Amino acid sequence: MNLERIFSTNDVKSQDRFGLWREICEDRLVPMDQSRLNDQAFDAVIEGTSVGGMSFTQFGLSNLKCATNSRTIRHQNNRTDKLFLSLVLSGTVSSEQNGHSTTDRPGDLSIRDTNSPWRIEHGNRSDVLAIEIPRDRLENQLGAARHFAGLTMDGSRPVTILARSYFRNLMSVGHRLTPHAAERMTSIGIDLVAASLAERMALETPKALHGTLTVQRAKAYVATHLGDPGLDVSQVAVAVSVSLRQLQALFREHGRNVTAWIWHQRLERAAQRLSDPACLHVQLGELAHGCGFASQAHFSRRFRDRYGLSPRDYRHSALSQTAARMS
Repeated sequence: MNLERIFSTNDVKSQDRFGLWREICEDRLVPMDQSRLNDQAFDAVIEGTSVGGMSFTQFGLSNLKCATNSRTIRHQNNRTDKLFLSLVLSGTVSSEQNGHSTTDRPGDLSIRDTNSPWRIEHGNRSDVLAIEIPRDRLENQLGAARHFAGLTMDGSRPVTILARSYFRNLMSVGHRLTPHAAERMTSIGIDLVAASLAERMALETPKALHGTLTVQRAKAYVATHLGDPGLDVSQVAVAVSVSLRQLQALFREHGRNVTAWIWHQRLERAAQRLSDPACLHVQLGELAHGCGFASQAHFSRRFRDRYGLSPRDYRHSALSQTAARMS
């Protein structure tokens, strides 16, 4: 792997090891309360790299317990928009967050939420890879992090194996990718993590509630991908880890047809932008494409069917009404 050595206790005087470790560790992660589990020697190594703007940090350590709480969370500064994916490479890691107490073993994945308290213990030697992930990328698909942070994704499950292998390989070749390619590849990795989490969440959630959560995740996925003209029901089903038939059945239970709902969302977003004075400079063709329509003609036809006006006339009417209210 293409990792840079950031810190090693071998390079530091014994009396300075723990203090320097805490400083560098918390700079890479978040402020924490840290202490040794016993009086034995503390040894640790930190290595790291970055791919597509995503930070990868590998820790090798033992004899440590750490925790976040309301006090440390208040001092996070710009970290609240991040989650951390934890991948155990060797040894075991005991952790607790959101009422989930787990012992993660080699190959297991889990998510740490920077906005809620956690407790982590490294007894014997363990090596852990921590990957910084934008919070909204997972929450837009899975709902609030409290639903999945603290859950362990079993390293023997197929989707977890794919996610783990993908990130390990990405770290190896990331330095050879163009910035644009690296960003796209990290995005694919996050989608794999979301799929693994969705599979794990399904084991926790009662069937009725699981169906509701699946619909919510599907709607969130659609909302973030409306600008993709290729967005269809099959793509949404894959994103939320259910079959096409299951997704259609779940939407029917909520009184909706998935395809019709997607087009409804596209038209609503278009209407909002046509009504927004800040979007007045946006040409109709550009606006249509940004809402996922393949062509301006297709957009105009569907919009007239839905609102009874052409997009141009709708914009003129909406902006005239806005101006009248402000005068």
